[in-house]
Amino acid sequence: MMNFALFDTAIGRCGIVWSPRGIAGVQLPERSEAATRNRLLRRFPAAREASPRHDIQRAIDDIGALLGGERRDLNHVAIDFGAAPEFYRRVYEVARRIPAGATLSYGEVAERMGDRALARDVAEALSQNPCPIIVPCHRVLAAGGKPGGFSAPGGVATKLQLLTIEGAQPEGPMLFDRLPLATGRLRR
Repeated sequence: MMNFALFDTAIGRCGIVWSPRGIAGVQLPERSEAATRNRLLRRFPAAREASPRHDIQRAIDDIGALLGGERRDLNHVAIDFGAAPEFYRRVYEVARRIPAGATLSYGEVAERMGDRALARDVAEALSQNPCPIIVPCHRVLAAGGKPGGFSAPGGVATKLQLLTIEGAQPEGPMLFDRLPLATGRLRR
């Protein structure tokens, strides 16, 4: 049996799905509450809206605080990865150890798993992450500090927003890399 709840955050109305084993999914905000609910129910059609039990409410509170700019560690949150492949689970565990405000590259995550050549496989696993924020895939960047991709609503713009909230900034070329600064010089 799966349940879900919607909740407000600084970036919009999010959703969370849980089973008896833990959090099965997190839905970042869509353009409206109805769109967020619909996307969540497409991902988890058997989920029913319910009041969160204590551990789920704690996860919701911590997600909300993190998205509001507070430093929170979400490693206490139990996750139900369902049928996720073992490799994906290992990637998610490495990603969960990246603290707010810090980043790793796909290659660095792969290296921590024992083989830097698996960087593309790491990127693929993170693109299937069912629990963004709890598994902070936004903290994993492409080579050279470039943002790389992000499969959540809003794409790379959302990834950059999350990194900004946490005080982390990729070092490579940014979306608006050539905007003039207040001094009239170009940012490099």
